[in-house]
Amino acid sequence: MLDNIHLFAGSSHPALGQAIADQLGIPLGKIKLSKFSCSENYAKIEESIRGHDVYVLQTCGQNVNDDLMELFIIMDALRRSHANSVTVLMPHYGYARQDKKSAPREPISARLVADLLHAVGFNRLITLDLHADQIQGYFNEPVDHLTAMPLFIDHFKKKNLTDLVVVAPDTGRAKFAKKLGDKLGGDLAIMHKTRPDHNVAEIVNIVGDVKGKTVLLVDDMVDTGGSIVSGLDTLRKFGCNDEIYLATTHPVFSGPAVERLANAGFKEVVATDSIPLGPDKRFPGLTVLSIAPLLAEVIRRNAEHKSVSSLFTYSV
Repeated sequence: MLDNIHLFAGSSHPALGQAIADQLGIPLGKIKLSKFSCSENYAKIEESIRGHDVYVLQTCGQNVNDDLMELFIIMDALRRSHANSVTVLMPHYGYARQDKKSAPREPISARLVADLLHAVGFNRLITLDLHADQIQGYFNEPVDHLTAMPLFIDHFKKKNLTDLVVVAPDTGRAKFAKKLGDKLGGDLAIMHKTRPDHNVAEIVNIVGDVKGKTVLLVDDMVDTGGSIVSGLDTLRKFGCNDEIYLATTHPVFSGPAVERLANAGFKEVVATDSIPLGPDKRFPGLTVLSIAPLLAEVIRRNAEHKSVSSLFTYSV
């Protein structure tokens, strides 16, 4: 079934694209990506895909706007090359935090991104740990909403952590934290967080018992690290022990995040490679788990018309 599959990677994460191709045992598709001197993007498919099923990987990393525009151009090139179907692999969905109006006269940018993808034209979206589950409802096309939870469960089960409490940074991640805690034999705690401004978070209370316990703090993404560090200070005030772990699917790590996380005193910070992390984004105590086997298996199951949901024993 993979004979009819082509996998292309945009410039946002070519290493992940190659890793997925290696897992599938197929060559990564040939594509030319460049920029004109005026900064406009250019894409050309350099092999025939007529009548074939095509997957294109483009995550939203450090240059979200450029990553999205390049993706739209690649998708248009694929359509004009007579692909039978186009499936978009977007591990980190850009603008996901702007999923609703929180104040008058604000946009719903996550919906806008969905509308733009729809306008260009595609057949299926595969994404990972959306900031808000309801984003799936922005699409008329099928969405495979995957989760990194099995990766975190396998990783932390090997540590045999005792007196564990899994902490959600807000109510939005409580369901994920509860499922993860159940699988790891830990309790649940939830932080009460307020946001007085963009990239500013204040933890004002914790619901649940963390005193004397090993803490695993989980979040779908870490951006500047401000809310994580604020939460860490609050957890310590409530008496948790010194063994504190952090697990996040999407390591955005913008601004002062790396310095904050490196100096926060975590036992370990665990993230996936949904966003590429260069040497400047790495620090002692950081562990990166690959999502390539997961994405490759989902592609394989789609190609063979098999269930994707059954892949997730630990689905949320």
